[in-house]
Amino acid sequence: MSLETQSIYTDPTAPALPDPGMQLDLAKAALVVIDPQIDFLSPEGVSWGVFGKSITEHDTVKHIGQLFAAAKEAGITVAVSPHYYYPCDHEWQFGGPLEKVMHSICMFDRKGPLTLEGFEHSGADFMPEYKPYILDGKTIIASPHKVYGPETNDLALQLRKHGVSQIILAGMAANLCVESHLRELLEQGFEVAIVRDATAGPTTPEGDGYLAALINYRYIANALWTTAETLERLKGN
Repeated sequence: MSLETQSIYTDPTAPALPDPGMQLDLAKAALVVIDPQIDFLSPEGVSWGVFGKSITEHDTVKHIGQLFAAAKEAGITVAVSPHYYYPCDHEWQFGGPLEKVMHSICMFDRKGPLTLEGFEHSGADFMPEYKPYILDGKTIIASPHKVYGPETNDLALQLRKHGVSQIILAGMAANLCVESHLRELLEQGFEVAIVRDATAGPTTPEGDGYLAALINYRYIANALWTTAETLERLKGN
């Protein structure tokens, strides 16, 4: 990480807010990874021009892979909250700025909810290096969220049914789906730790999405860990 990045993202030396002191309990914890898909995380994806700089700076792809591997080794619940758009979704009559962009560039597009035609290796597909973890028959693949948060999918239900009350949250994108999942899962009564370098944000003239998210994580998350710190906790340390 560059000195410039350190100066922007380093935590305050004298924070005003207390450390909530989240203690990970592997018996009730889950790793939740949001949108580990090609359109976000690969240079071949349609959004790389906006997200690639941040993904590269934080080594996001590598860190997400490390979390998948460690969570499987620890035997905790693993869940993915994906983002898909079907042809009917492009008929929506209104949307926010980023929604309009996603629809216009066909981000996360699939042929339909009941077919996998054209899905493999498409932008909506999972990153190849994550597939051994996601497609092992044990990982929860939630129904798709449609805008940013999990209010439109079955993630919370699935986690409750697996006895989960603590969540390690990672994936894409920091100030969009990750922050929206964080806020809703907190409202649902989960204890949520964000893995700060296993996410990334957009870099546009409107601002640094990663920095915006990081500031809010400091205010509202139960914990804000690095991947290295999370890996140690998943070992029971």
